[in-house]
Amino acid sequence: MGEHEIICREFVELVTEYLEGTLGAETTDLVEQHLVMCDWCRDYLGQFEATVEAVHEIDHEPPPKEMLERLLTTFRAQAWEEDI
Repeated sequence: MGEHEIICREFVELVTEYLEGTLGAETTDLVEQHLVMCDWCRDYLGQFEATVEAVHEIDHEPPPKEMLERLLTTFRAQAWEEDI
């Protein structure tokens, strides 16, 4: 990751930690600066949040960790294919 900015691919890799609030202050600032300027990543974040919310609303046992990991891998792969 660059010292003074991040790119979309880096955001995709950091989105989970960003939402969980586990990024350091400097990285969080860089992510938020990127989100101000990048429509694609704001949309991606919104889709990711909607997916997480939908999964939490299902009245069943939580999905297995492996399933969540596959979903995240799929999101990342799609982002790479779209050449962000």
